[in-house]
Amino acid sequence: MQKSDAPIIVQQTFNTTPEILWAAITELSQITKWFFENIPDFQPKVGFKTSFPVSNEGRTFTHLWTITEVIPSQKITYNWKYKEYPGDSFVTFEILKIEDQSIVKLSTQVTEDFPQNIPEFKRESAIGGWNYFIRESLKKYIESII
Repeated sequence: MQKSDAPIIVQQTFNTTPEILWAAITELSQITKWFFENIPDFQPKVGFKTSFPVSNEGRTFTHLWTITEVIPSQKITYNWKYKEYPGDSFVTFEILKIEDQSIVKLSTQVTEDFPQNIPEFKRESAIGGWNYFIRESLKKYIESII
């Protein structure tokens, strides 16, 4: 992922309320069921920080998240980077209400290039990961609780 890349945008429509979606993306007890199970703590408050390791193919990616923007039931933005690697980005979850449905719109913006010799940092890998988390994992989780 490079700062010259266009933002990655993934959207999914849900047959539920913005409040249910907001809880799913901001409450630790729910995030760990569809996103990363080893997040140690999470609070939707500007300035909140958390970190946790994720391992893949012998590499460790310690996620470093800082919450930079919160509009309850509408939008949350994280600064997202990794302890072991250069690169910096922002990830935003927006919730939009349309009639009796709600949409989660995820967007990423890279502000410092990530190493391109690591497969997980390729744009295609990021797109695949976000599609999985939003269109499959979150969708399945929401459908299981409504």
